[in-house]
Amino acid sequence: MKVFHNKIELSQLIEGLKVKGSSIGFVPTMGALHNGHLSLVNKALSQNGYVVVSVFVNPTQFDNQEDLVKYPRNLDADVALLKTVSDSTIIVYAPTVEDIYSNNVKSQSFAFDGLEHEMEGAFRGGHFDGVGTIVKRLFEIVKPDMAYFGEKDFQQLQIIKKLVELHKMPVKVIGCPIHRAKDGLAMSSRNTRLTPEHRAAAPFIYKTLKSAKTKFGTKSAKNVTEWVSKQFKKQPLLELEYFIIADTTTLKPVKRKSTKKTYRAFIAVYAGDIRLIDNIALN
Repeated sequence: MKVFHNKIELSQLIEGLKVKGSSIGFVPTMGALHNGHLSLVNKALSQNGYVVVSVFVNPTQFDNQEDLVKYPRNLDADVALLKTVSDSTIIVYAPTVEDIYSNNVKSQSFAFDGLEHEMEGAFRGGHFDGVGTIVKRLFEIVKPDMAYFGEKDFQQLQIIKKLVELHKMPVKVIGCPIHRAKDGLAMSSRNTRLTPEHRAAAPFIYKTLKSAKTKFGTKSAKNVTEWVSKQFKKQPLLELEYFIIADTTTLKPVKRKSTKKTYRAFIAVYAGDIRLIDNIALN
């Protein structure tokens, strides 16, 4: 498996593969890979000749510096896991901060038609400027034909689609279903930092989302939101940051349901000092 730390060498390889007619899929990650990442890689391999997997903990999208410092990093383990999928058609790009940002480690400012102000944007200042900066940079380096993102970060997925549209980038963005543990917890690199007690409590998040989906069939968004809030007040190990039912296109909170629109419930929860997010389609 080829592992690159330098964008120039990576670009040369990709250019050669494209000359030979190979399509390039791309799965950007921050490492600490798990089966959720592998599901994206497998999807990408099914549609492309080669897949580039980037492993880069991007400093500009962390509003909490302690979270950046503690974010799990183990490139050797990530490469070993990817080899279980394919040793010959996966290319790893694990750049240094300098290779990505040179001497200017800061975000560009982006406008995503208001998508960036909802939910995560309201609670994590500057987060989506950081996401837009790194994804745009990686797209420019890798030049993929298709890029794959999980729906666990549904707001991020919509913003990246908007990024491609606004900047007329020649890449097709593919959203992939949320990959879950057997108990329903959405796969996340942060799950490895949960204490045993918090890990045991965390499946309550998805259980509540499923119940909220059922209730949304007959109740108002306001009623469902109040019910969810009450459920989490009974959970001493989990602290609800937000629960929002939103229009999947605009990501704005729903005020009155319409049969002509699709909705999704979004949630952010603290399990100790670990922040977990999840979402579920409602109709």
